[in-house]
This record gives sequence, C-alpha cells and structure tokens, in this order.
Amino acid sequence: MRSQAKPQPRAVHDISCGKALRERALGRAGSPDPVPQALIAQIAAEIEDHCGHRRLKCRRLAVGWTVAQAVAAAHQFVEEENLAKVGLSERSWKDWEAGGLPSPEYQDLLCHLFATNPVELGFARDYSPAPTTGVTSPLWNGDGTDVTLLEGEAAGTGAGSRTFTEVEATKRRDAVKLAGLAMASPAVAAQILEQAAAEAMEFTRQAEATSLGSGTLDHLDLAVTEFNRAYSLKPPRAVFDAVMDYRRKVDTLLKGRHTHRQERELLAFAGWLSELLAWLAHDLGDARTGLAFATDAFVHGQEAGHGQLCAWAMDAAASINLYEQRPGKARDAALKGLIEAPATHPLTVRLHAQAARAAAADGDADGFTTAYRAAEDAYRLLPPRSPRRFGMDVLPLADYALTSYPATSYVWLGQAEEARQHAERALTTYEAAPAASRSPSREAIARIDLALAHALLGDPDDAVALGHQALDSARVVDSVRHRAGDLTSFLTRRYPRQSAVEGLCERVAAADAAARPALSATTGA
Repeated sequence: MRSQAKPQPRAVHDISCGKALRERALGRAGSPDPVPQALIAQIAAEIEDHCGHRRLKCRRLAVGWTVAQAVAAAHQFVEEENLAKVGLSERSWKDWEAGGLPSPEYQDLLCHLFATNPVELGFARDYSPAPTTGVTSPLWNGDGTDVTLLEGEAAGTGAGSRTFTEVEATKRRDAVKLAGLAMASPAVAAQILEQAAAEAMEFTRQAEATSLGSGTLDHLDLAVTEFNRAYSLKPPRAVFDAVMDYRRKVDTLLKGRHTHRQERELLAFAGWLSELLAWLAHDLGDARTGLAFATDAFVHGQEAGHGQLCAWAMDAAASINLYEQRPGKARDAALKGLIEAPATHPLTVRLHAQAARAAAADGDADGFTTAYRAAEDAYRLLPPRSPRRFGMDVLPLADYALTSYPATSYVWLGQAEEARQHAERALTTYEAAPAASRSPSREAIARIDLALAHALLGDPDDAVALGHQALDSARVVDSVRHRAGDLTSFLTRRYPRQSAVEGLCERVAAADAAARPALSATTGA
C-alpha cells in the first residue's frame, strides 16, 4: 500500500493524457466489463504518478467520468442507497479536485462512490508501517501499492487473461494492521497502539479545525436579528444593500474551512439572509430577484436541515407569485412550504391562508373555503406559548393571515360585505399589535381592501379616503402601490369622471414614478 500520501504536485498534463493512460491499461487487461475496482485503483495511481493531478481527479479519470458525470453518479448513488439528500454541485467537485477538503459527510459519500478510502482520494494520510521484510501476506504484494493480489496467485485461478481480484481497500488495510499487532512483540504492539492514539488525536484536530473567528457566528446571529427588525422600519433599498453585503460575506465564509456544525449554521444564516432579500426585492418591485432569493433560501435551508427556514422561503415565494398574477405557482409554493412547516407553528396557519388567497385569485371559491378552514383549524391547534423568530413574536403573522388574506380574497371573489368585515378586523389587529410586530405595508393593504369593499358596496367617497390613508403609510412598497392601482382601476371604471377619483389616480401615479429610480439602482447593483 502507499505508506504515506505524497505531496501533491501541480498538474502538468492535460486530462487527455489521463484518458489515454486509462485506455491503454484497459486494453492490456482485456477490456473487462465492468472494470474491477482494483484495476481502477491501479490506473488512478498511474495517472497520479505520470500526470501530477490530485488523487480525487485521478480516481475520476480512472473511472472515465467527466465532472458532470461524477456529480450525477453521486446523486444516483444517494438515491439508490436511500441516503440523505445532498446538494453536491459541479463547482464543489472542482473545488475538491483543486485541493479543497470536503466535509466528513461528503468524504464518506465519495469513498462509497469510488469504493475506496480517504487516503486513496487524497483526503488523509496513511502512517501505518510497511510489513517487515520477509513477512508474507496474501494481502501484500511487496511493491508498495495495495491494489491487487500477487500476479502469480491471480494466474493460478486459471483465467486465460490477466485477472484482477477485487478486495475492499479498507478491509485489506485493517487486516494487515490486525495481523501485525497479533504477531508483534509487546514493544512493537505498544508502538502500534501509541501511533493509533496519535492518529485519533489528529482525527479530532481535523474535525475541530476551522478558519472562523470565535465570535463570527454570534456576530451573524446579531446581524440577522437586526436586519429582521429593520425590515418594517427602514426603506427597503437601504436594508437590501446591507443584507446583500452580509449575504456575500457568508458565501465567502462557506468556502473556507469550518466544522460540520459550523457549516450547518452558516448554511442557515445564508438561507435567512436570502429569505429576507426575497421580501426586500419583492418590496422593491423586482419579482425575478425575489423568487431567485426565495429559491436560494429554500435550498440552503434543505442543506442545513432546517425545515422551518424552507417553509418561510416558500411563504415569500407564494406572495411574490401571487402579485405576479401566478396563483397556481403561489399555491404550489404554499403547499411546498406546508410540507416543511411544523404543524403547530403560526407559519402553518399563514401558509394555509396563502393557499386560500391563491385559490381566490384563481376564482376558485370552493378552494378558498377549504384552504381557509384549514388555516382556522391550524390556528386552533397553536400552543399557549407563541414561538419567536429572531426575538420577535410570530403569532401576529397568523392573526394577520386570518384577517387580511381573506379580506383580499373576498374582494377578488366579489363578496363585498365579507371583504369589509375582514378588512375592518385586519385593521383592528394591526393597530393592536406591539410596535415591534407592526407591519405598515400590510396595514396599508388592509385599508385598500376596505376601500375596495366600500367601492363594491357603492360608497366611492369612503373608498377614496381610505386609498389616501393607505398612501400615507410610512412604507409604501411595491405591493401597496400594486393594490392601490387595483383600487384606482376599479374606481375609474365604476365611477368615471369624479374629481376625487382622478386625484387618487394622480397620487398613485406619482408614487409609482418616485419608486422607479430606487428600483433601477437596486437591480443594477
């Protein structure tokens, strides 16, 4: 076997050279199908010695895979073996072939995939001593390469061509060590055990090795908390820029060295920042960017094993799709979030209400009723103590969803009296909420829903007054302007040539015009 992983030289040969070496080796062996693992290991060693690539790349070339094929094979292996899903990408694989060290979980996956061990893939070193001269073993062929049985023994099997016998590398190495310990003198045995203790200490050191500062994760937790508090209080453009800066920093940290626990926390912070960026992009009127960050938040939540984060990401995606007049996709996002959300969490109430609102937007009154009843049922199952999200109570979000969302839904379904009742309840709920949980934009939308209800009931004056109150909000974001446009469009059709209506139309147009420079600056960043 290779007693120690040698320093990796810089690759000097093109991959075509490795491919040629593989083809020659297969030709000499009679083109076996499938190719024995022992022969693949021998080809990988030859490519390493001749071409200078790192061991993971050598093993891939020995198998005959491109990077894309290797990644696809890894995903297929995970599927076939019913292992936990992974987010392996071509970029990650290329980083590892360039010298980056995979996490212990990915090292284990790669070893399974190639049926070998960390040493043979360049992830670790083997410090076990070579067998003493004169000691023979059926697992040792004497040339320093632990890949095949002795050629004579292979020929003795009666095979007409050169035959390779597959034996798992890890088992062979363990057998050599155990045999050496059993036959060794007490002094040598003590030396072997002392070496094993040193290896254990090295394993521990590598598991704890990290490039993160001691306070980095605490700082990120504080930053994400402050960003969430600032969301409803500061202009979305200013918050977007600051959050985007931190999202880039977390991406850089993820590419550094860290423990598995730290990686999960970094993945979660990346997801939370992307979830907030999704809402901010939505507020700035950029649905495409918002949906991209919602997807990114969901993926990072999956990688971190954080189902609740995945559900919050889909809540954002549902709202964005709804305002883009894609109720089917909004409903799909809500249902996808419900799979991840805890059953007794206010977020479950909100996602059911999102599905109800999407059904109403699609003109499906029965679908709205079914989903809304599910939201009410989930609300009744909430525990006495409300959970918190970055220090803020999330129960008001469920309260808003059960009042504001149905108000909007009843407007879309043309049920004016029900819309009026729910919009009034929504305003009461918003006004009674603690300052930290207030949502000026949702409150403004509730006023627009109430205005639309009054317009449907034949009261344009109150509708116009409520429209102006909505535009007086401290946070007139894109969703508010969008719904205000719905209001003015309806008023113009139902009550043409009224000066009050024209005045509201002019104010909405001015708000849209004022928002365009900020949107352009953000999307161009």
